[in-house]
Amino acid sequence: MIKVYGSPLCPDCVACKEAFDAEGIAYEFVDITGSMASLKEFLKLRDANALYDAVKEAGGVGIPTLMLEDGTLTLDYESQLTQPHEAMKSGTACRLDGTGC
Repeated sequence: MIKVYGSPLCPDCVACKEAFDAEGIAYEFVDITGSMASLKEFLKLRDANALYDAVKEAGGVGIPTLMLEDGTLTLDYESQLTQPHEAMKSGTACRLDGTGC
Protein backbone atom coordinates (compact mmCIF):
# COMPACT_ATOMS: atom_id res chain seq x y z
CA MET A 1 0.00 0.00 0.00
CA ILE A 2 1.19 3.53 -0.76
CA LYS A 3 2.05 5.71 2.24
CA VAL A 4 1.34 9.42 1.76
CA TYR A 5 3.09 11.92 4.03
CA GLY A 6 1.23 15.22 4.08
CA SER A 7 -1.00 17.64 5.92
CA PRO A 8 -4.69 18.53 5.66
CA LEU A 9 -3.47 22.15 5.62
CA CYS A 10 -1.70 21.61 2.26
CA PRO A 11 -3.84 22.03 -0.89
CA ASP A 12 -1.57 19.65 -2.82
CA CYS A 13 -2.05 16.97 -0.16
CA VAL A 14 -5.82 17.45 -0.17
CA ALA A 15 -5.81 17.14 -3.97
CA CYS A 16 -3.69 13.98 -3.74
CA LYS A 17 -6.13 12.38 -1.28
CA GLU A 18 -9.14 13.39 -3.39
CA ALA A 19 -7.56 11.99 -6.55
CA PHE A 20 -6.58 8.72 -4.89
CA ASP A 21 -10.06 8.36 -3.37
CA ALA A 22 -11.68 9.08 -6.76
CA GLU A 23 -9.58 6.38 -8.44
CA GLY A 24 -9.90 3.90 -5.58
CA ILE A 25 -6.16 3.86 -4.89
CA ALA A 26 -5.43 2.35 -1.48
CA TYR A 27 -3.14 4.49 0.67
CA GLU A 28 -2.21 5.27 4.25
CA PHE A 29 -2.17 9.01 5.01
CA VAL A 30 0.40 10.14 7.58
CA ASP A 31 -0.56 13.61 8.82
CA ILE A 32 2.82 15.18 9.62
CA THR A 33 1.04 18.00 11.47
CA GLY A 34 -1.03 15.58 13.56
CA SER A 35 1.67 14.38 15.93
CA MET A 36 5.31 14.91 16.74
CA ALA A 37 5.99 11.22 15.98
CA SER A 38 4.59 11.60 12.44
CA LEU A 39 6.57 14.79 11.86
CA LYS A 40 9.79 13.12 13.03
CA GLU A 41 9.11 10.09 10.80
CA PHE A 42 8.76 12.38 7.78
CA LEU A 43 11.78 14.56 8.65
CA LYS A 44 13.95 11.47 9.05
CA LEU A 45 13.10 10.54 5.44
CA ARG A 46 13.39 14.07 4.10
CA ASP A 47 16.65 15.01 5.77
CA ALA A 48 18.45 11.87 4.54
CA ASN A 49 17.34 11.92 0.90
CA ALA A 50 18.69 14.00 -1.98
CA LEU A 51 15.19 13.95 -3.55
CA TYR A 52 14.36 16.89 -1.28
CA ASP A 53 17.42 19.05 -1.94
CA ALA A 54 15.72 21.26 -4.54
CA VAL A 55 12.52 21.44 -2.48
CA LYS A 56 14.40 22.59 0.61
CA GLU A 57 16.48 25.03 -1.45
CA ALA A 58 13.24 26.59 -2.72
CA GLY A 59 11.83 26.85 0.82
CA GLY A 60 9.35 23.98 0.44
CA VAL A 61 8.47 21.15 2.77
CA GLY A 62 8.23 18.32 0.26
CA ILE A 63 4.63 17.20 0.69
CA PRO A 64 2.83 15.26 -0.40
CA THR A 65 5.52 12.60 -0.39
CA LEU A 66 4.59 9.12 -1.47
CA MET A 67 6.38 6.02 -0.30
CA LEU A 68 5.54 3.37 -2.87
CA GLU A 69 5.18 -0.30 -1.98
CA ASP A 70 8.79 -0.99 -2.97
CA GLY A 71 10.06 1.78 -0.64
CA THR A 72 10.69 4.30 -3.44
CA LEU A 73 9.98 7.92 -2.50
CA THR A 74 8.38 10.32 -4.96
CA LEU A 75 6.89 13.80 -4.87
CA ASP A 76 4.82 13.10 -8.00
CA TYR A 77 1.44 11.75 -6.94
CA GLU A 78 0.03 12.44 -10.41
CA SER A 79 2.20 9.63 -11.80
CA GLN A 80 0.04 7.16 -9.84
CA LEU A 81 -3.19 8.33 -11.50
CA THR A 82 -4.76 7.06 -14.67
CA GLN A 83 -6.42 10.43 -15.39
CA PRO A 84 -5.86 14.05 -14.29
CA HIS A 85 -7.75 15.06 -11.18
CA GLU A 86 -9.83 18.27 -11.22
CA ALA A 87 -7.81 19.85 -8.39
CA MET A 88 -4.63 19.54 -10.47
CA LYS A 89 -6.16 21.90 -13.02
CA SER A 90 -7.09 24.60 -10.49
CA GLY A 91 -3.57 25.92 -9.89
CA THR A 92 -3.97 25.88 -6.10
CA ALA A 93 -0.73 25.37 -4.23
CA CYS A 94 0.88 26.14 -0.89
CA ARG A 95 3.32 28.80 -1.99
CA LEU A 96 2.60 32.33 -3.12
CA ASP A 97 4.39 31.74 -6.40
CA GLY A 98 1.91 28.96 -7.29
CA THR A 99 4.30 26.06 -6.73
CA GLY A 100 3.82 23.16 -4.37
CA CYS A 101 4.33 22.52 -0.70
